[in-house]
Amino acid sequence: MSYPAIAEHGLIGDLQTAALVTTDGTVDWFCCPRFDSPTVFAALLDDEKGGRFSIDAVADDAVTKQMYLPDTAVLITRYLSEAGVAEVFDLMPLHDEPERASDHRRLIRGVRGVRGEVTFDVRVEPRFDYARQSHRTKVDGMTARFESDILNLDLVSTWPLEADGNDVRARITVRADELGVFVLESGAEDAPTSIGHGELIRLFDDTVKYWHGWVEKGTYRGRWREAVYRSAITLKLMTYAPTGGLVAAPTGGLPEQVGGERNWDYRYTWVRDASFSVYALLSLGFLEEAAALGQWLRARVEEAPPDSERPLNIMYRIDGSSDLVEFTLDHLDGYRGSRPVRIGNGAADQLQLDIYGEFMDTIYLGRQSGIAIGDAGWRDLVRVLNWVCDNWDQPDEGIWETRGGQKPFVYGRLMCWVALERGIRTATERALPAPVARWTEARDQLYEAIMDKGWNEAVGAFTQFEGSEVLDASILLMPFVGFVVPTDPKWVSTLAAMDKTLVSDSLVYRYDPAASPDGLQGSEGTFSLCTFWYVDALARSGRLLDARFVFEKMLTYANHVGLFSEEIGATGEQLGNFPQAFTHLSLINAALELDRRLDGADGSGLAGLAGQIAARHHMVVGQ
Repeated sequence: MSYPAIAEHGLIGDLQTAALVTTDGTVDWFCCPRFDSPTVFAALLDDEKGGRFSIDAVADDAVTKQMYLPDTAVLITRYLSEAGVAEVFDLMPLHDEPERASDHRRLIRGVRGVRGEVTFDVRVEPRFDYARQSHRTKVDGMTARFESDILNLDLVSTWPLEADGNDVRARITVRADELGVFVLESGAEDAPTSIGHGELIRLFDDTVKYWHGWVEKGTYRGRWREAVYRSAITLKLMTYAPTGGLVAAPTGGLPEQVGGERNWDYRYTWVRDASFSVYALLSLGFLEEAAALGQWLRARVEEAPPDSERPLNIMYRIDGSSDLVEFTLDHLDGYRGSRPVRIGNGAADQLQLDIYGEFMDTIYLGRQSGIAIGDAGWRDLVRVLNWVCDNWDQPDEGIWETRGGQKPFVYGRLMCWVALERGIRTATERALPAPVARWTEARDQLYEAIMDKGWNEAVGAFTQFEGSEVLDASILLMPFVGFVVPTDPKWVSTLAAMDKTLVSDSLVYRYDPAASPDGLQGSEGTFSLCTFWYVDALARSGRLLDARFVFEKMLTYANHVGLFSEEIGATGEQLGNFPQAFTHLSLINAALELDRRLDGADGSGLAGLAGQIAARHHMVVGQ
């Protein structure tokens, strides 16, 4: 087998982990029992050693088509040939109590005949612990058990199974209206011995009902319903229900440049991504998810000792722990030779000042939406903002986690301004005790620093860091957070400079690594998140025709089931970890802002959105 394109996958999951399924019906990525657990299948990172669960049509003329059952996370792969048509539907049913952490996972692969007959070769080839652990296999008729020192998996089928070394295989033929299934299960109290059609149909129906019920809670009725709700479902699939933490992506090691070294593990929760996700979820009316994610963020501040070096880390594991030591899996070849394959994330200890602005923006929006702040919560926030006052002028590694040394990044300054501005608003609007005079002085110093040192007169733009001539797409958020009005001459000039420098055929680069070395070799594609930020900035700046064209054009880069990875390559291929939460949440936010502008609303950002939500809901958390 050869490596599939990154985009040639669909995502399934059960709110505690997820799996990728290729367009030809192969599960080539699956971590068990959690998002950040070692892999069971990782052929995506090593075609020979990684392991897979494949269902391959034997007919030479067979072609496949893949789709989601509408408004669900149930994935359907259709096999079509002259002799017949069949479908494989992949799903992971939710635990009875998805908010309770459990090792019990079920990967269900149903096979249904549609017309004629189709023969499949089925292979289950687990490779435990990133293909570092050996295992033992026992096969008994229609069941099999894979045993390793760290995890056991049970396989039950409606067809006979055969041992093939320590793997399992089967050759099956389905005819019209026939239905069968393979179930791969971990953490079962009793090893399964069989599964009947009735149980399969119940699990399928329950899963469909869950997703339909969840989508129905959404309030979006705009122009891009399918793309927006597919993005919302994708964000939900990347949420770890027991804590509310959201992984940046369910994968690790997928390259930003094929064959290069920009290969990172994204199976963790970034404060930045989580904060932006709260905005997107609240915007769509998913208050429970937004509140849970907000609580997850609050808990990280509560856990930090008062005398800690900084009140927040930039990222955590999904359970809130901070063990993210980075190491490499040198025995794996990497996706199409992209090495090293990294596990953990060495950027976890970086100083990234922008996270405090994103965090406080979330707190402010949540409060405006009826999510109250209790006394203990407010005291924690005061501690955070006092820290920002003391540290905003430090150089940091910036939003893009560069490994080329700390610099006075303008985006970090911008978001520190946001943190203090939102804190001042909260304190004054609710008459809460706070050193408002001190915060105000620091906020004003930040404003002057950005306007004076962040602005480069020769370039005619706000730049990446103080004294730099390099542009950075993160500056696109200036009007979004309310730092500048979209008609400000400095902003109009900055946007025009980005048009010429960072925008390529409507797609947007983060920055130019050649002009601003980031400590890594190679290049990267355009950053999909930044393209959606560009749409938002264009819309706010009154360039509605441009904004809509860029947005519609960007939607054409989604894969066949509406999913986006991190980046887009030179020939339109998707690059980086897949799917990426940041891209999908920014798609939602861009669609909402563009809808408001096209409908003639003023798009007044946080305040306007919060007012709309507060009129409908009231929730109290964080007492």
